[in-house]
Amino acid sequence: MTRKKRTRTTSTERPMPGKMQQARRQIAAEAARIMATQGQRNYRLAKQKAAARIGVQSRLALPSNKEVEQALLEYLDLYGGEARGHQLNQLRRTAMKVMRALDTFQPRLVGPVLEGTADRYSRISIHLFNDPPDEVARHLSDRGLDFSYEERTIRWHDNSQHRLPLLVTEADGVVVELALFSSIDLRQAPPSPVDGRPQRRAAITEIEGLLAGA
Repeated sequence: MTRKKRTRTTSTERPMPGKMQQARRQIAAEAARIMATQGQRNYRLAKQKAAARIGVQSRLALPSNKEVEQALLEYLDLYGGEARGHQLNQLRRTAMKVMRALDTFQPRLVGPVLEGTADRYSRISIHLFNDPPDEVARHLSDRGLDFSYEERTIRWHDNSQHRLPLLVTEADGVVVELALFSSIDLRQAPPSPVDGRPQRRAAITEIEGLLAGA
């Protein structure tokens, strides 16, 4: 009699135990609360802090950034109320005002203000495109606008580390960061820090649609 060959299942294919799934949900919820109430914008640090508070040590129990982002949206919807919606719309209106003033540089809104996870600690993040990129600084200077220089290291399309120049200014009492890219970079967005997929970018028309549907 021929014995059937057993198919081996890798650990990634096995269903996650119920306790592990529950731990992931608890950590995601606590990490979301930390991000919403303490101004923490680093997903990894928020998850580590949440796991320590709950008393979970297994790295397998750590949720993905996307799970935390979803928990953050749910937390903000639950506890933010009408004030949260008003705040988000105001941030998007301010973003549109800045983008219209910088229309020459093909501005795109990114990050929490676009995704809906922004809070009182959030910056408005805008990508600008030009050759050379630093022409934006001259544009601001010519109009007498104050700004400072910053730099952020991000993961690039080929998984290398890329230094991204930022101009940081203010509009309507909100901090605005302008990330400077070459024109060719408009074709492909850098990986999102949340899930590694190309980062979502929105032109002014899309933001107008978001506000119209609010």
